[in-house]
Amino acid sequence: MSLKISRIVNGLQPSATLAMSAKAKELKAVGKTVYDLSVGEPDFKTPAHICAVAAAVMQLGRTHYTVASGLPELKKAVAESYQNQYGFEYSPSQIVIANGAKHAIHNSLTATLDPGDEVIIPAPYWVSYAELVKLTGAVPVVVQTEESNDFKIKPEQLAAAITPQTRMFLLCSPSNPTGCVYSPDELKTLAEIVVKNDLMVLSDEIYDQLIYSGVAFASFPTLLPDLHERTILINGVSKTYAMTGWRIGWSISPPDVAKKIGELQSQETSNPCSISQYAAIEALTGDQTCVAEMRAEFEKRRNYVQRRLAEIPDVTFPKIGGAFYAFFNIKPYLGRKYGGVTIDTSEQWCLELLTQKNVATVMGSSFGTEGYVRASFAANDTILENAFDRIRDFLVEAKS
Repeated sequence: MSLKISRIVNGLQPSATLAMSAKAKELKAVGKTVYDLSVGEPDFKTPAHICAVAAAVMQLGRTHYTVASGLPELKKAVAESYQNQYGFEYSPSQIVIANGAKHAIHNSLTATLDPGDEVIIPAPYWVSYAELVKLTGAVPVVVQTEESNDFKIKPEQLAAAITPQTRMFLLCSPSNPTGCVYSPDELKTLAEIVVKNDLMVLSDEIYDQLIYSGVAFASFPTLLPDLHERTILINGVSKTYAMTGWRIGWSISPPDVAKKIGELQSQETSNPCSISQYAAIEALTGDQTCVAEMRAEFEKRRNYVQRRLAEIPDVTFPKIGGAFYAFFNIKPYLGRKYGGVTIDTSEQWCLELLTQKNVATVMGSSFGTEGYVRASFAANDTILENAFDRIRDFLVEAKS
């Protein structure tokens, strides 16, 4: 008898961002110069004071198991950071430290959803949301938003998508892939619908420290009284502190939910890396100058990328209020020939851009929105200049 793959796993789609990054690495391995805008990963080094703590705790022998749900000291640091930033008080018992924010999302969905439950997900959405929902046996209900509304779900769209099976609303602000940020008033209106229909919310706020000038951000659970009782908050150190490889994220949820998430993790992975947890404590409690410096650099790059895209005829994109992504519309350029190859989809476009121009991006179809492309500007000035020169040339050289 041959080994059998489960129906759920067999139906999963691989991560498009990681797949495009892998293709870019293959080209680099054979000597090609590739301008990689595919992965959402800060290009900065992890700040030195954070690395120094990691080295010190290794020398002290703090390299063993911790509590499965995370170090008490780290939970306390997370709780205090929310108190300082948003004036909102959480107990450390509501926090579970996970192996990255993606793991925290997986744990949260697994702990709260049953097969057949419906989860409303606005599109464009991060590539893993729908697949992680499917892993629980629940059903992702994708609601397509519009560029004219900065790809934000409208209250009437949310209300119309709710059925007797709806269990959760999944939200990401600032958004991956669009960089759009919901205003406090927009979120409050959505929150009122959530409360009226007795829904849970999973709010992914991993980019909450990457908000640009003139943009107002609100953490979802702070918008209405008792909203925190139905919200699972997701965050981590990856984007804010350039610590993607350290794999530390967390969920914050009501105490009974947090307890079950912790029990799930105890059977699933045990604790996150002890060394990374101590480094995360330093990240949250140490000098925050690095955060301001990285944010300023990302905002400068955002301004550059917006200018470059705006110079290309017929290319449009929503306002980038946070994170480090541009999500631009290539629909007017589909159905054309590029170097003799007719391109009809965003996937074909991205693959040919990589093949012909050595620029790696990610197709909008992987984010649930065909006809668009995501480009990360978490790259240095030289890479961005060369990449957008090639993107411009690739588009304007296309033949009808």
